[in-house]
Amino acid sequence: MKLFDADLWEEIFDSLRKNRTRTFLTAFGIFWGVFMLILLMGGGRGLETMLGENFAGAASNSGFMIANTTSEPYKGFRSGRAWYLELEDVERIRNTVPEISIVTPTIRRWGARALANDKSCGISLLGQYADYSLVDNPKIKFGRALTDADGLQHRKVCVIGSRVAQELFPDTENPCGQFLQIDSINYCVIGVSGKASGGINIGGNPQTTVYLPYETMRQMYNRGNEVDILALVAKDQYPMSEVQYRVEALLKRVHMIHPDDTQALIKVNTEAIFSMIDNLFAGVSILVWMIGLGTLLAGAIGVSNIMVVTVKERTTEIGIRRAIGATPKDILTMVMSESIVLTLIAGMSGISLAVAILQVLENATHAEYPSAQFQISFGVAVGASLLLAVLGIIAGLAPALRAMNIKPVDAMREE
Repeated sequence: MKLFDADLWEEIFDSLRKNRTRTFLTAFGIFWGVFMLILLMGGGRGLETMLGENFAGAASNSGFMIANTTSEPYKGFRSGRAWYLELEDVERIRNTVPEISIVTPTIRRWGARALANDKSCGISLLGQYADYSLVDNPKIKFGRALTDADGLQHRKVCVIGSRVAQELFPDTENPCGQFLQIDSINYCVIGVSGKASGGINIGGNPQTTVYLPYETMRQMYNRGNEVDILALVAKDQYPMSEVQYRVEALLKRVHMIHPDDTQALIKVNTEAIFSMIDNLFAGVSILVWMIGLGTLLAGAIGVSNIMVVTVKERTTEIGIRRAIGATPKDILTMVMSESIVLTLIAGMSGISLAVAILQVLENATHAEYPSAQFQISFGVAVGASLLLAVLGIIAGLAPALRAMNIKPVDAMREE
C-alpha cells in the first residue's frame, strides 16, 4: 500500500461523503470519547496543581493541637472544664518527645480591625515565632518574614495578608514601611504574605490575617502563658499520628485530663490530609480513564458496526474488484484505511477542542494560580493518537476480514 496513493484517498473520502449523516453520527462517538478523556485528564491535572499550590510550603509531616473543653471527669475535676495550653508545654514536649523536630506556639485574636489611610478592614491576628515558617511557609511577596529578633525586642512590626494590603493600601504596590493601627497600637508593615486562602489554614484565612511577633502580641494583649495552638513537625522517619499520640498523652498527664477523653484536645494531622488528597486524585485518575476508555470503546464499536454495513452495501463492488484482479490484501487495505481515517479525524477533532477549552481554563485561573497547568503533556497527546489508530484498526478488522473473504461468484449472486 502506498501511503500517498491519491486514488485510494479519493476513494476513502468519497465513500465517507456519500453517507454524511451516518459518517457524522459514527464519528461523533469517537470524537466525544476522546474529548471527554482529554478534558477530564486536563481538568484533573489542573485541579491537582491548584490544590498543590495551595498546600505548597506546608510541612507534610506536621500537626496541630488545640485545647478544648473536657468530656470526662478526672481527679476531682468535673467534665466540661475549660483548660489551656501553656507556653511551658513547648519545652515539655521538646524534652520528652525526641521524635519532634519543631514545636512552636501560636496565639490568635479574631474579629479585630486594622486602620490605615482612612480605610479599615476586618482581620485576624496571629502571634507566631519565626520558626513557624518551617511549619507553613508564608510565601512572602514583598519585604521579609518575622524573625526571632522581632520577638526578643518586642518590635511593633507585622506581616499582612494580600487582601489586607489591597484594602488598606490600594494605591501602593509594596506597602512595606507603611503603618497600620490595630486596637490603638501602630505597627510597621515589614512584609506581605502571598499565601492563598486554600490549603491548611489553622489560624484563619491568610489573606485577611495580620501576623505579629509572638512576644509582642503576648505583651500587647496580656496573654500571659496561654497558648491557643501548638504546631508540631515530626522528624522524617516518624509518622505524625504516632508522635501526636505521645504528645497528647503528655499534655493530658500534665493538665489532669482523663486519658480516654477524646474531646479535650483537638488534633489536626496534615500527614493524613496529604495522604487523603493523594488517594483522592488517584481515584479520580482511575475514574477518568474508565469513563474515557469506556466511551472510546463504545465509539469504536459504532465504527465497526458502520463498517459492517458499508461492506454489505458494497458487496457487489467488492466482488467485481476481485473479479478484475484485486487481491484480498487490496480489499483489506481499502476497508481498514476507511476505518482508520474516520477514527483519526474524529479523534483529532476531539483532542483539538479539548486542548482549546483547557487553554481557556488555564488562562482564566492564571491570575490567582500562576502555576496551574490544565494542558495535557505531549506524551499524553501522542499516546491518545496511537490509541486512536489502534481503535481504528480494531474497529475495521472484522468488517475487513469479511470483505476479504467475499468471492466474485457470491457477490454476483448477492446482486
